[in-house]
Amino acid sequence: MDADIKAILTKYKNIAVVGLSPDPAKPSHGVAAYLKRAGYRIFPVNPACDREILGEPCYASLEQIPEPVEIVDVFRRSEFVPEVVEQAIAKGAKVVWMQEGVEHEGAATRAVQAGLDVVMDRCILKEHSRLLGR
Repeated sequence: MDADIKAILTKYKNIAVVGLSPDPAKPSHGVAAYLKRAGYRIFPVNPACDREILGEPCYASLEQIPEPVEIVDVFRRSEFVPEVVEQAIAKGAKVVWMQEGVEHEGAATRAVQAGLDVVMDRCILKEHSRLLGR
């Protein structure tokens, strides 16, 4: 699994962070800030936010992002994952990454059947730091 995760984090650079909070105290904000500092392009997705987050425009859904998205990093409760996976498939994403505590086997199966890689119940910041040491 480590080799697969390292390959994902090395190959792809455009990350939509679904559920990104504008609140700097929230985990999603800290993770996205880390990813941006590490050189990734961040696309905040939060329908409740109508302003920039981390200097990037915030989108209400994946489909509204005007550029290709490779990784969809999910900071939503597990019951919302199927909807996010369907949006990720429609958007042409390559990876669905469910953060720590986020798991949905059915949605993961659907994503894999559609050709996406899936990482479940892992923090992208912790994995990046551990495997790429930046």
